[in-house]
Amino acid sequence: MNSTLNATETTESTPTDSMIDVALIGGGIMSATLGTLLHQLQPDWRIEFFERLNNVAEESSNAWNNAGTGHSALCEMNYTPETPDGQVDISKAVTVNEQFQISRQFWSYLVEQGILPSSRDFLTPVPHMSFVWGESNVSFLRKRHEVLSAHPLFAGMEYSEDYEQIGHWVPLIMQGRPKGQKLAITHSVRGTDVNFGVLTRLLFTYLSDRSSCTVHTQHEVVHIKKRDEGWQLVVKDLRVNKERVVNARFVFIGGGGAALLLLQKTGIPEAKGVGGFPVSGQFLRCTNQEIIERHHAKVYGKASVGAPPMSVPHLDTRVIDGKQALLFGPYAGFSTRFLKQGSLTDLLRSIDKDNLRSMMAVARDNWPLTKYLIQQVLQSQQDRIKALQDFIPDVNAKDWELVVAGQRVQVIKADPVKGGVLQFGTEVINSADGSVAALLGASPGASTAAPIMLTVLRKCFGDKIPEWENKLREIIPSYRKPLSSDIELCKQVCERTASILNLPA
Repeated sequence: MNSTLNATETTESTPTDSMIDVALIGGGIMSATLGTLLHQLQPDWRIEFFERLNNVAEESSNAWNNAGTGHSALCEMNYTPETPDGQVDISKAVTVNEQFQISRQFWSYLVEQGILPSSRDFLTPVPHMSFVWGESNVSFLRKRHEVLSAHPLFAGMEYSEDYEQIGHWVPLIMQGRPKGQKLAITHSVRGTDVNFGVLTRLLFTYLSDRSSCTVHTQHEVVHIKKRDEGWQLVVKDLRVNKERVVNARFVFIGGGGAALLLLQKTGIPEAKGVGGFPVSGQFLRCTNQEIIERHHAKVYGKASVGAPPMSVPHLDTRVIDGKQALLFGPYAGFSTRFLKQGSLTDLLRSIDKDNLRSMMAVARDNWPLTKYLIQQVLQSQQDRIKALQDFIPDVNAKDWELVVAGQRVQVIKADPVKGGVLQFGTEVINSADGSVAALLGASPGASTAAPIMLTVLRKCFGDKIPEWENKLREIIPSYRKPLSSDIELCKQVCERTASILNLPA
């Protein structure tokens, strides 16, 4: 597959005063997913996509800019917090897993329809594991496994404190590890590695071949204004430095961290008080092929005190461009950019009279996070290798290089009591009339693109849902049916999608 989508000529395809049905800003997995869904539901609608860079999937959806974990809470312990009475709360884990099952159903439909040629192009089975050391952490993981493994969404999850068994699952982690250390690990063969860059490009290749869809790269939306019917976008063609006007009945802003700046330009009341806090990521990437081949798993540890959820350490098998890779991280950093290829002025430009109070309140109340970021920025390569030694005791620093991953912008919202709160996760913010919506936030992000876009449909196209419901059930067989409370449906969905996507059942 040719991974490059050429920029389209737009002066003829979209005259200045024309009205299109849907404009999607950003060439990532979110816009690709929503555009694909809308085309299935309403193939006669005129849909146009606008991406600032030379190609789609070059920011957060790029394989090197995210962890690629099919987030299903099989290994991420931050989704299963310990309650004050010592119990393990799995409600968030169940929600995240259900969301990923919706994504699996969506991808299965696309494979069955021939929209995606093969699941192996973007989806690889990789065991998901949680790994801890120390008496209290082992006790937590044991309780976590007991509760999760009893739930149908986590069936088959194994647990061990046995050195020999752990060494069988993750030999690289156990080599050179001293005996007597208290260890525990969980193991699930249902885990996946997802190349969201490939998936995004495949979807855009499909969409660009539809007569009702147009994909514009090297086009930046510089302004957005409400009209009596829909929205007026000012779009700059960066190839020739010319602007034109596009009118759209519905606009989705999915430009990663930059979505906040465009959302603010809409002037909708729902955007007032919303701010963003950027966090950059770095990984250590293994350069020794022999070591890469000795590890095949996504192994997640526990986050440091004060660390954001997106900074949970993990030793991570990736499959990128057909080659297996091994990364460890992430190490957090700070940049005032909202995109990896953004501007240093992004953060400053996002602060206005409506969100200043909430931004200041978050700065006041989140000293542990601030301290954590300062420590991360100041750490040396030796410090990073020391963190890696918790996972690979006999690590050789010469086998690892530092790479910069993507930029994430955490959502800050006004709060009547605290003034402002910092939120982790993703959030859809839309106008009351449903004519514009923006996606803000980070993890679990791409893994839950399909359920998030179903939320956009519900919030923005409520009057069309009854007309679309049969088609939605064809695309997502469990649509509006909670898998967590229907064991038989859960089993059917998991087995069916595993068969179509060539994954372990």
